Amino acid sequence: MLPDDEPRDLWVVNGRIRTRPVPGARTVVDGGYLLPGLVDAHCHVGLGPQGAVELPEAVDQALADRDAGALLIRDCGSPIDTRPLQERLDLPRIIRAGRHIARPKRYTRYVGVEVEDPAALPAVVAEQAAEGDGWVKLVGDWIDRSTGDLAPLWPDDVLAEAVKVAHEAKARVTAHVFGEDALPGLLAAGVDCVEHGTGLTDDAIAAMAQAGTALVPTLINIEKFPGIAANAEKYPVYARHMLDLHARNRATVAAAVEAGVPVFAGTDAGGGIAHGRIADEIAALHGVGMSTTLAIGAASWAAREWLGFPSLVEGAAADVVVYREDPRRDLGVLRHPDLVMLRGRIH
Repeated sequence: MLPDDEPRDLWVVNGRIRTRPVPGARTVVDGGYLLPGLVDAHCHVGLGPQGAVELPEAVDQALADRDAGALLIRDCGSPIDTRPLQERLDLPRIIRAGRHIARPKRYTRYVGVEVEDPAALPAVVAEQAAEGDGWVKLVGDWIDRSTGDLAPLWPDDVLAEAVKVAHEAKARVTAHVFGEDALPGLLAAGVDCVEHGTGLTDDAIAAMAQAGTALVPTLINIEKFPGIAANAEKYPVYARHMLDLHARNRATVAAAVEAGVPVFAGTDAGGGIAHGRIADEIAALHGVGMSTTLAIGAASWAAREWLGFPSLVEGAAADVVVYREDPRRDLGVLRHPDLVMLRGRIH
């Protein structure tokens, strides 16, 4: 069983892990490598390439994640109410962040809540904190067409008040950030996580490491940057900026890992990324310098602890993924689970 790396027997009773023998138990797996259910820490159930999807398609998205072994999803903003999916025992556990919070014309249309007056941000954060499951998603930067490049969306003082409001509501705040300029204000305000983080500077990395601010780099999504740049002929400065961010992203994430920033695996599935690709993100994390064990942990036991969910311990929910071979020796093994057990049920 990973990460302990020692042979153990586990039993499941009423959907819960038991570490002591259960008389009359039926064996469902004899040998193999057991992982606590995988985590996609940046996922958008309910979002498709054209925007919001209908609930049945959102179910299909969640099923694709489940079958890939992702049994816990931090939904980083969805344009639809996915609470009905949380009631289904056959779907992954979803931690909802409400809707993205953005400015008009400063994010993908129809996806988020658009705030006309930046001063209203704290009030909107309070609303989304009440709607979500302990997370709020801010859009920290996006292209400003008046300047032709990435730029922050919010004044620093407003950010500080908004994050304070979220924390008082017992919610954590995460922020979409591509470029460099929005980071100082967001980090000074005390955001709990940075999504993407392609513009992280040495100072920002040091600040995140000191504060324990998490990074979810969504590496497989960053591979879309050259295509974004190619379609931005009207904004050549922005296009060059996106290409530069893409070119140095591996080194940026490697520096964050080296500095001790908590890094977790998230695919950004739901827009241009298909669901069910958590194994690809784990492989990408390994590709920027994480050991195979750390990369797997970033999508399993470490991510679960960060999100407040136990792993394979007495009394924990029986969310388990089993592989015949050791995934630390070959991360490709993660693409083909031998058994997926969610809430004690085999899928």
